Amino acid sequence: MTARGAAGRCPPTTWLTPLLLLVCLLVRGSITEEASEHCSHMIGNGHLQFLQQLIDSQMETSCQIAFEFVDQEQLKDPVCYLKKAFFLMQDIMEDTMRFKDNTPNAYFIVKLQELSLRLKSCFTKDYEEQGKACVRTFYETPLQLLEKIKNVFNETRTLLKKDWNIFSKNCNDSFAKCSSQGHERQKERHSDPQLPRFTFHLLVPSIILVLLAVGGLLFYRRRRRSHLEPQTVDSSMERPEGSPLTQDEDRQVELPV
Repeated sequence: MTARGAAGRCPPTTWLTPLLLLVCLLVRGSITEEASEHCSHMIGNGHLQFLQQLIDSQMETSCQIAFEFVDQEQLKDPVCYLKKAFFLMQDIMEDTMRFKDNTPNAYFIVKLQELSLRLKSCFTKDYEEQGKACVRTFYETPLQLLEKIKNVFNETRTLLKKDWNIFSKNCNDSFAKCSSQGHERQKERHSDPQLPRFTFHLLVPSIILVLLAVGGLLFYRRRRRSHLEPQTVDSSMERPEGSPLTQDEDRQVELPV
């Protein structure tokens, strides 16, 4: 093989490599777009029916359970709210919403957990940062908790149908505002100047009332004791027991007439 022959075979490789790379990128892009667009159809009517059956099978009770969820008063942005709720909902389904094995309700929960794992690809990861931001502890019935979970799935489905890429929105700024609000509230609790003043105004009258009550009780007991002592002395002085006078009088009474 001559040098020219060897050189003559190089050009096809040179132009073929960029072409293959371009084809791979186009195929990869179409696959990614197709997978992302699949987010808009991921939550089906069957999943919402699972949740409705869980709600319908719950016993009505006033007993409440504690769970952590998004505080909608702090996080008003609907997209950021659902991103944070989705992250917390996974923990709730794993730790709180437990049913007896091999029952319809346990089967529904497994299917919903599988759905939430598939939905992870539709959310950017900023919801996992600042984990406790915009979160508070709720005390509600199991029925109310299931209603919250159903609303999250339903609203997520509605937004994904409008725009499959909507949850790529960066919510770090919204989560940071919640964190700053939480720190300010803690500061106000610890350094609130009105709290010591309120405690002082409440404590002083209480102490005065207790002292007055104790003083009144001591005064009453002392006065009663001083009132009883002169009567005892007078009665003992007027007629002492076993005195000669008493004995003479008794004798006189006993003598026959």
